[in-house]
Amino acid sequence: MTTTSSNRGLIVALAAVGINLILGALYAWGVIGKALVMQWHWTKTQAALPFTVSAAAFAIMMIFAGRWQDKMGPRVVARAGGILFGLGLFSSAFVTTPTGMLVTFGLVGGIGIGLCYSATTPPAIKWFSPARKGLITGIVVSGVGLAAVYISPLTQFLLKTTSISTTFMVLGGCAIVLITILAQFLTNPPPGYVPPNVAAKGNTPMKAAAARRDVDWPEMIRSLVFCRLWVMFVLAASAGLMIIAHVAIIAQKQASWSWGFVPVATLAIFNTMGRLISGSISDRMGRTQTMVLAFMLQAVNMLAFSYYTTPTLLVFGSAFTGLCYGTIFTLMPAATADFYGIRNLGVNYGLVFTAFGVAAVTGPVLGGKICDSTGSYALSYTISAVMLLAAATLALTTRPPKIDPPVQT
Repeated sequence: MTTTSSNRGLIVALAAVGINLILGALYAWGVIGKALVMQWHWTKTQAALPFTVSAAAFAIMMIFAGRWQDKMGPRVVARAGGILFGLGLFSSAFVTTPTGMLVTFGLVGGIGIGLCYSATTPPAIKWFSPARKGLITGIVVSGVGLAAVYISPLTQFLLKTTSISTTFMVLGGCAIVLITILAQFLTNPPPGYVPPNVAAKGNTPMKAAAARRDVDWPEMIRSLVFCRLWVMFVLAASAGLMIIAHVAIIAQKQASWSWGFVPVATLAIFNTMGRLISGSISDRMGRTQTMVLAFMLQAVNMLAFSYYTTPTLLVFGSAFTGLCYGTIFTLMPAATADFYGIRNLGVNYGLVFTAFGVAAVTGPVLGGKICDSTGSYALSYTISAVMLLAAATLALTTRPPKIDPPVQT
């Protein structure tokens, strides 16, 4: 029974990774945005807005999608999301204005991403021991970060050999087909399922967290810890999203480097590494302690970003950004599960994840508007560093919420 359950859990986790690999097309926007600026003569702010709206719609939809996933199961929700995400990309082929792209790629595509993403991490976590919560979360969400490794050069190739419109058609069609297939493998464990107990070495805090009772969202949002997690998410994610949305343009402006897809892909690789490494480390070191380390390192990187004026330095800065930024998407869902249980993780993390929508507006728009008005990203780097230091301070002072453990019967 244990072997069968482990194999089933592995299949669910791999399907979730596969879906997230496709959803990572969102992070190819750095390449697409550059093409819109160069070929269609959009401003940098206009080119950043579809990404921003998509990320915001993604975050808002996570609230509703999380509840649907908790009640209906992950398969139905992921399938619906895949169709909408693909349609959002495909329909973008038929619009040429910023307003139109806000609706297609931004609104429709973002809703599809939110539906899919809500249905990947919760079912995967439920099949495995609580002591592996961080590791499994890191593996599942690594798919989104790793996506840009293939999607950026693929998008660059399609843009050079065809057109912006055809690029959207190809990406959209593939997304519909592949996500629909992979969604069939997502399922929650049967009622009463107890995952194998694998102890995490030296991890007393995580063992204690595993014993907490499941909390539903009305109680969660009344706790101060939820507010802290939400604000930390906004502050820390804004810096990474600002770089992701503009890195191809930054490469051109600061390093006179036309190969913008290289820092995009580099950021994606290290984004993936950050998600994987932080999951394993936080299972032993603790979620908030790992957050403090990541946020502080990212703040230093932001302060130095203006000095990355060669391709080599820009690759280094992009790698460091990805490494630190990726930790957020492992640590936040794992911390939510630790603090509030896994039964309602879909809707609970959906509410925490609304912070991503705010960050998606704050980071990319901040970078675009400052660069359009000053001709440089320097001020946006400094503001991002301050935000990260504030997030590190919050993480340093955050403790598990005072929630009664489950009643023994």
